[in-house]
Amino acid sequence: MTKQKTGFDFDALRYAVEQLDAEVLINLYSDGAKLRIVNRITPPSAPRELHGKEEITEYLRDVCGRAMTHRIENEVVGGERVAFNEACEYPDGTRVFCAASLDVKDGKIVRQVNVEAWDE
Repeated sequence: MTKQKTGFDFDALRYAVEQLDAEVLINLYSDGAKLRIVNRITPPSAPRELHGKEEITEYLRDVCGRAMTHRIENEVVGGERVAFNEACEYPDGTRVFCAASLDVKDGKIVRQVNVEAWDE
């Protein structure tokens, strides 16, 4: 397992994302975590903002319940910051690319920003 000074388990994150394991992902977030999503539907002027583990849990269960593949690439893991790209693909060939950055404290994600680009 890859644990940095903060105790964040990046290997668990990779496993959960790539295996669509929402429960493992949920356990990586702090109770007061925040998640901002910028994509084709929620642009920078009106991003989707999720506050707290309950809202993030609902989102993660939805994403992990979709028929699609996810692959983490180009990760950078630091003491309190993590960044990576996520390449996703739906069965119909539609691709989604996500650039994610995380703030980590005491081994848990406290803030995450996802910027997504979709095939259109």
